[in-house]
Amino acid sequence: MPFMLCTKMNGHQIYYDEMTKKWIYSDNDEIMNPQEKRPCIRCGELPTGDGHDSCIANLGNVINACCGHGVEEGYIQFDNGITIRGNFKVERK
Repeated sequence: MPFMLCTKMNGHQIYYDEMTKKWIYSDNDEIMNPQEKRPCIRCGELPTGDGHDSCIANLGNVINACCGHGVEEGYIQFDNGITIRGNFKVERK
């Protein structure tokens, strides 16, 4: 069985098709268009205009973050060097 390159985009499984040289969504075999974003599996929101996860966008003192999209461990990397990792749920007021 040949090796297949796989990853996730907003929690959606994608794979690289060697024949077409394109990334494909695993659930429906559609070609992934980087300009057309799918909503996050966990929160159902699209990424912000800057490409950030909507549920954790614009957190103070954060330089990098990912919510995990309900399928992976998330993380928040603060500007003081501290990183928090885990499966967390974001609540908004």
